[in-house]
Amino acid sequence: MRTTVGFLMTFAAAVATALSVAPAAAATIGGTYYAVQYDFQEFWTASDGKHFRVVLAGNPFPALLPEQAGAGLLPVMQAAKPRPALTFTYDAPREEPRPDYRLVLVSNAANDLNGDSVCKGTTRFKPGRPGVVNLFAVYCRNDMAMSMTTATTRAAMPTDSSVSLLFRELFMVVFSDSPALKPNAGGIDRR
Repeated sequence: MRTTVGFLMTFAAAVATALSVAPAAAATIGGTYYAVQYDFQEFWTASDGKHFRVVLAGNPFPALLPEQAGAGLLPVMQAAKPRPALTFTYDAPREEPRPDYRLVLVSNAANDLNGDSVCKGTTRFKPGRPGVVNLFAVYCRNDMAMSMTTATTRAAMPTDSSVSLLFRELFMVVFSDSPALKPNAGGIDRR
C-alpha cells in the first residue's frame, strides 16, 4: 500500500511538473479563415514533389539579421512541413506562375492587415515583443487568400523547440485536410 501511494505521489508530481512546463513551449494558434474556394487537394497538387514558395515579411527574431532569421527558419519549416512531399523555398520564380501559390508569413502584422491585402503584396507591422514570435500566415493563390491564421509562441531563436511546435500546429491549420472544408464541386473559381 505504501509503495502504491508513493508511486502515485511521484507520478502526480511528475505530471504536474510536465503540465506546468508544457504551456510555456506551446504555440497559440489564433482564429482561422478558409475561402469558399479552399481545397486541400488543390494545395496537394500544387505542392507535392515541388518547391513551394514562402514569403517572409518582417523579422520574427530581432536579435538576428533578417537573412539569418530566414535561413534559420527554413529548415525548421521543412522539418514541420505538411503532408505533401514539398520543399519550402524563399526563391521567387523567374516568371510569375499562374496560379501563383505561396505561403506568406508576416511577423508582427498590424492588427488591420487582412489576407487578401497580404496576397496582393501589402504588409504592415506593429511593434514586436522580445522573445515572442508572432506570425500572420496566409496561404495565397494569386491575389486571393485561401486560408489564414495567426500563431504565437515564446522563442528567441529559430532553433528553439517551441518554433518547431509552432510550425507543426500552424501547418495543420493553414493547410487543413478536413473534409468539412471540401468545396462544392460545382462552380469553383480557379482564377
